[in-house]
Amino acid sequence: MTNPLIRIHDTQTDTILDREMNAEEFNQYKADQAAELSRQAEAEAAATQKAALLARLGITADEAKLLIG
Repeated sequence: MTNPLIRIHDTQTDTILDREMNAEEFNQYKADQAAELSRQAEAEAAATQKAALLARLGITADEAKLLIG
């Protein structure tokens, strides 16, 4: 498998260079993807917990905002 490409645009000469990521860049790319997946999972879990709490209380999100605000 080839590594993803990086596009470098030199605005002074208006040249564009496409190249494969080196090993260090690819490792950072994979770490960034893993961190993003983790963040998304945490956000989904928080939304699920919020929905469950609102259901237990028997109120809507708008009603909860009125109580807090």
